[in-house]
Amino acid sequence: VATDDERMTTSHQTDDLDHAALRKLVEEANSLSLPDRQTLLKALIPRIAREMTPLDYAGLIVALRLKGERFYDASLHPGQGRATRHVLGERDLEGR
Repeated sequence: VATDDERMTTSHQTDDLDHAALRKLVEEANSLSLPDRQTLLKALIPRIAREMTPLDYAGLIVALRLKGERFYDASLHPGQGRATRHVLGERDLEGR
């Protein structure tokens, strides 16, 4: 089980992931240009969708949209913490 410092998220559902390997991949992907990162993201979608049910895939898309909305909301309220945010996060939805 990963320590808090090694986790990329706080979800118990990610405890068994290889956080160090994922962090390395994310850092490498983030070093690419924006168009390259967008293409990479789009290239991952068909395989991900194939391995999920349509309902689970729809849930993933909602989670991705929510992640972006949370980012923009946090950007508008720097240093204020999640209690002052207007967009629900994973913790809110999961009752954590």
